Amino acid sequence: MYNFRYHKASTIETAISLIEQSDDPKILAGGHTLIPTLKQRLSQPTDIIDISSIDELKRITLGEGNVTIGALCTHAHISNSPEITKNIPGLADLAKQIGDPQVRHKGTVGGSIANADPAADYPAAVLALNGEVLTSKENHFAANFFIDMFETALKSNEIITGIRLQIPKSSTYKKFRNPASGYAMVGVFVARYDNDVRIAVTGASSTVYRMEDIEGMLKSSFDNDIMEGIEIDTTDFNDDIHASAKYRGVILKVLLEEAILELKET
Repeated sequence: MYNFRYHKASTIETAISLIEQSDDPKILAGGHTLIPTLKQRLSQPTDIIDISSIDELKRITLGEGNVTIGALCTHAHISNSPEITKNIPGLADLAKQIGDPQVRHKGTVGGSIANADPAADYPAAVLALNGEVLTSKENHFAANFFIDMFETALKSNEIITGIRLQIPKSSTYKKFRNPASGYAMVGVFVARYDNDVRIAVTGASSTVYRMEDIEGMLKSSFDNDIMEGIEIDTTDFNDDIHASAKYRGVILKVLLEEAILELKET
């Protein structure tokens, strides 16, 4: 680990000021990504700005047809939130599937989204729920936020303050876990709205993406029978020591069938 200056910010304004005064700052929230990166000397920031004590980023609030989740809400907070459990049960279930109890009580939704790991769970939910990523500077629509592996539209002087998600009629998240890390080898979030169906996939490719062709079919007839003739295009799928692209394609099709069947019966 390299030397750096540590700062504890009590407000967003203080954190922004510290960013602007630093040569190469990094934001610390839950620390599940940043600390291992520092320990392995893969990152050499001049300043660490700890925002974990900013209480205004730990709230979950209901709006008109949407829910806003503060960036510092932990996975455990989200999985146990009455607002989330009642309105977006698929998101509560997603949060329960992340890591282990220690990770779920320290890891934050904002940190996960900012890191944009290709196997992370939350990006699929944010994209499928037509979400917005709220920052200290502006709001980013999810469709334009996730660019590539570990790459987002977040600027160096922006801090994620929360996410705003549209409440669906029903939702579910299906995941095939890596047995060692718990990360998604493939994960799929399906959200049904009155006149829309949205499907987002994580873990299969270098970044989260939507399955707009299957969405269109399901809008006409929400039935898992449509999957019988579907061939999953695995051209851009990850092919690594954990699973081949072809295997990920098989997993994705099975997860989609399970998700459609579950939501069809609700």
